[in-house]
Amino acid sequence: MSGEPELAVVLHALGDPVRLWLVRVLAAQGESTCSPDGLDVPRSTLTNHWRILREAGLTETRQEGKHRVMTLRRAAVEARHPGLLAVVLAEPAGPGAAPG
Repeated sequence: MSGEPELAVVLHALGDPVRLWLVRVLAAQGESTCSPDGLDVPRSTLTNHWRILREAGLTETRQEGKHRVMTLRRAAVEARHPGLLAVVLAEPAGPGAAPG
């Protein structure tokens, strides 16, 4: 589902603390490699989180050499669900820098 992000799918993707943290990292940094610093999650689990975010239409992935770089599809999400990311990103992150 890489086109228009459907609300239920987007909310499911954002409902996991790790995926929410990844979206916040993308919003703050603009992009991230597939293994961002500060996250202690097994690689296979992290791959699954990125897949869910991508299939929800929240992120896009590009290949740079041997690395994959993820970016937030802010404009697409904002066009489909105005204000959603602003609300999600405004929420306090809670204790600790990263889940896991």
